[in-house]
Amino acid sequence: MYSPPSDPAAEQRMRTALADAAGHLHVQITGELRWGVGGRTLCAPVQHPDDGACWLRLATLPAAKADAGDRLWTGTADAARFDGKVNKPRLVAIHDTYRDGQALRAELTEYVSEPVCAPSPVLLQELDVTGMWWASLRADLAVIATTGTDRRAVRQEWIDRAVPRYTGRPAPRITEWTAAHADLHPANLTRHTPVILDWEGHGLAPAGYDPAMLMAHCLLVPVTAARVRREFADVLETEPGRAAQLVVAAELLQSAERGYYTELVTSLRNLVQSLP
Repeated sequence: MYSPPSDPAAEQRMRTALADAAGHLHVQITGELRWGVGGRTLCAPVQHPDDGACWLRLATLPAAKADAGDRLWTGTADAARFDGKVNKPRLVAIHDTYRDGQALRAELTEYVSEPVCAPSPVLLQELDVTGMWWASLRADLAVIATTGTDRRAVRQEWIDRAVPRYTGRPAPRITEWTAAHADLHPANLTRHTPVILDWEGHGLAPAGYDPAMLMAHCLLVPVTAARVRREFADVLETEPGRAAQLVVAAELLQSAERGYYTELVTSLRNLVQSLP
């Protein structure tokens, strides 16, 4: 469970905006409020008179970034084009407000009752799911990868800077870009279907990026990491797939420098060393 913003005024702004959005969208908050990373999001289960159980997520961003169409700001709305095509929560409604130079977007989506595969992004216990689970995930990632988009999740310019800095390896020149969920980890996958959650960052990335991201988050559980590699061998065991693994390793090592994913550092470095 993440914590609210360190600034009490920012916390109160989020709480007030969530309550106001619930009123505007005609929903009743029915459960515990949950904060996201850095207090940037605030979520709650709600009840809608027509759509039943839903999930209300409030995200905040400086107003100038929101008005410029920041990728994270528009992600959930843009991902609505996948509704009915892959297993994801359906977008019901959006409500925007502005307070004290901040933009606040309330996103009302279908409620997903299935438990997630892990309480946090890094897997700590073996992921015990069925073959049908893996088949469903493969099918959904194939749909995502073949869907055109002008959104960018990863840029070559970032790869050119970050890969040498964080991995010590030359930056790969990416020649195959495909659409990706771009934050595929066990806390964003439900245990039974699976349903893919949290679409705010989706966009173009190196081919194989989603399987590489999932595998990297499973490195502390070698049996599951090996299963990911086996299930997506047709992607990961190729030159583009190996480049995607290098890019993902650089991204997570950069995050570790900022205090996230520090438990993965040794495993990520071992992964980098294992790549030809």
